Amino acid sequence: MICRGRPAHDFGTSMITFSNLCLMRGTRVLFDGASASIYPSEKVGVIGRNGCGKSTLFSAVMGEMAPEGGSISIPRDYVIASVSQKTPALDMPAIEYVIEGDKQLSALLKKKEEVYAQGDGVKIAEIEDELGIAGAWTVRPRAEELLHGLGFSQDEIEKPVKDFSGGWRMRLNLAQALICRSDLLLLDEPTNHLDLDTVIFLENYLKSCKSTIMCISHDRDFLDRFCDHILHFESGRLVMYTGNYTDFERLRAERIKNERATRKREEAVLAHMQSFVDRFRYKASKARQAQSLIKAIDKLKLTAVTQEESPYNISFPEPERTVDVLATIKDLSAGYEPSKPVLEGVNLMLLAGDRIGLLGRNGQGKSTFIKTLCSVIPPLGGTVTIGKGVKIGYFAQHEMESLRPGLTALDHLHLIDKNARDKDLRTFLGSFYFQGDKAVTPVGTMSGGEQARLCLALIAYQRPNLLLLDEPTNHLDLDMRESLSVALATYPGALMVVSHDRHLLESTVDRLWLCDSGCVKEFDGDLDDYQNYLIRENREFAEKVSGRVQATRSNAAAVEEQKHRQAEHGGRELRRAQAAFRESLKPLKSAISKLEKELDSKRALLSDLDARLADSGAYSGDSAKLQELLKQRAQAASDCEALENEWLEKSEELEEKSAAMPQ
Repeated sequence: MICRGRPAHDFGTSMITFSNLCLMRGTRVLFDGASASIYPSEKVGVIGRNGCGKSTLFSAVMGEMAPEGGSISIPRDYVIASVSQKTPALDMPAIEYVIEGDKQLSALLKKKEEVYAQGDGVKIAEIEDELGIAGAWTVRPRAEELLHGLGFSQDEIEKPVKDFSGGWRMRLNLAQALICRSDLLLLDEPTNHLDLDTVIFLENYLKSCKSTIMCISHDRDFLDRFCDHILHFESGRLVMYTGNYTDFERLRAERIKNERATRKREEAVLAHMQSFVDRFRYKASKARQAQSLIKAIDKLKLTAVTQEESPYNISFPEPERTVDVLATIKDLSAGYEPSKPVLEGVNLMLLAGDRIGLLGRNGQGKSTFIKTLCSVIPPLGGTVTIGKGVKIGYFAQHEMESLRPGLTALDHLHLIDKNARDKDLRTFLGSFYFQGDKAVTPVGTMSGGEQARLCLALIAYQRPNLLLLDEPTNHLDLDMRESLSVALATYPGALMVVSHDRHLLESTVDRLWLCDSGCVKEFDGDLDDYQNYLIRENREFAEKVSGRVQATRSNAAAVEEQKHRQAEHGGRELRRAQAAFRESLKPLKSAISKLEKELDSKRALLSDLDARLADSGAYSGDSAKLQELLKQRAQAASDCEALENEWLEKSEELEEKSAAMPQ
């Protein structure tokens, strides 16, 4: 994470500017003469084919490399946050690791230690004020909500960082970047290793984020839901489009249409000029005019038409045979240790033509269920009966690790079909964009996206009648994801898909199964219903966090009641002293009562806004109204948090003063 300068969000009129930018990777020019501007608080989706230079641009923005030409202008005191790609194996609890991401607060806490060591009362008061403004008293609840939204249980947030796997450590790094109050937030494929639940949480979080955001992503639905601009890498240029991904597709299509019309007119003019030259260049009376036209033709630059077509044209061939009952699952227990099953009591059936999306949080058993179906791991109990003649095509999250680095794409197909002709295999590989030399390039030199494409090609070549796909879109660019969606939509066999890419799910499945609480069962609803289900779950968690505030309130009331009873049993003088003491507490109690009423009112407003946002219609109507609702919700949540903090401070003050009551 890179952090520089002053408190975040003091934007003024500052903006980020790329001017005639030239960036290279090795000897290859990624783009040249590229220009674009990003204004404060804009949320920019950064898209383009794999290898076009998106991550390189981020490196240049963070100052990790200098451009070969042009300039990048970023306000000098901007705080920039990005997701670290490395996480040390620390003994520090996960929640403390995340809180460290708030660099401004961390610096103040360090300063606090120094000030307290000096014993200067004025400076101590000043640093405490600064800590309050910086959110020192609310940072832990904020970190808890972030970690919960990213899939961590309440028990896990206290576990040491070193206890988590690589994928979960990446989530901790993401939480660190999100909690940092930055001016510019850089996210490079943040959804790649998330499940659908956490993707939905992340996009809602980013909607209400005040920072300027640049986010590289190949997930069109994710970009659709929070971006207001799209920065597209195309033909060595950067082109900025206003709107989300859907708007980008429409605007780009219109642009291509206009470019083609302009090009057609220019070509007609050029043909007319060339015809004149061909007819009269050797005729004395027209020679001068013909020579003038020849010069004009040489100078004429035709409008370049942006390429629209995807290079991919993949398909899954029709299976060799059809099987009516693909799998029967009875009383299944699945997992890795007999004493700790991940799933229990699963009773389901897979039939020909089933198209199922498998939902559920990370760790709930989606991958375990699929691995058990395709016999990668044996059942712990119960049975999985695969129908006779079923051929399974299984794509695992780490399927690329099964490829042999020294072999080529063509070699891998020969391993499957030793008698096939090179010509036929090359034709098949061409549809997956392994053409010419790419078909004989060693796998070890391929990018992650190319390796994922090869794995899908190997599965398709075997003509399975049941596809089990566990996060197949990781590492794939937008064009390949779209081609995969089309291929799966027209695939005549059965399929089960785990994916955080909603566009893929919406276009390929018609039923949803949910892995939750140790079981797999049918989910009654669509993906919008599932999003509402998650919103309700997150709201319940937030209410639990605020419940601790309520508990503190109850304890304070109990203390007051007990002291009141003790006062009634004391002597007259003691009662007078106590009565006077209680009178002195009335302004404080009145302030607490007023805060409670304001807090109840704000909570009611927050509940109403959550109910309106939980309505799927809110996301299909006027986007301006939706943005206003989200702003209102963020403001109401902020007001609630401020009131709760003030209430806690005054309640603690009351408790401390009450302890001094005459006895």
